[in-house]
Amino acid sequence: MRHRKVEKKLGRNTSHRRALLRNLVTSLIMEERIETTPAKAKAMRPHVEKMITLGKRGDLAARRLAQGYLMTRESVTRLFDTVAPRFGDRNGGYLRIMHKGWRAGDGADTVYIELLGSEKIIEAKRKQMEEEQQTAAAEQGGEAPDKENDKDDKK
Repeated sequence: MRHRKVEKKLGRNTSHRRALLRNLVTSLIMEERIETTPAKAKAMRPHVEKMITLGKRGDLAARRLAQGYLMTRESVTRLFDTVAPRFGDRNGGYLRIMHKGWRAGDGADTVYIELLGSEKIIEAKRKQMEEEQQTAAAEQGGEAPDKENDKDDKK
């Protein structure tokens, strides 16, 4: 009997649902924050918490279990080296789910799910992207007058 064995099915068959959750967990560990629907965020929460708990254990058996679930070796390395040590004293509650808004295409509710303490990392990524955009704009700004001069020369 399967009494009280409830899992959200997310409108998918078993293999598709398992692959979806594995991909979401891997992406969250690599990116620190992802955008998804509330149902998927709530369904992936126990899996992420289990992976972080394995990362906190840190032994070979835990690493092999994590490697069997996560999709890439880089995500396993990141989990054990950077993500799990951040939550050394904490017993659970590693995630935050924040309402974002509604998706433009189908009006679905969307949320951000992020690891606690990732604000600094996300802010650093944002600053780095802004600097790269500024340097790219400066390089294009330097080339744009040359193109205009070429057009003037052709006339």
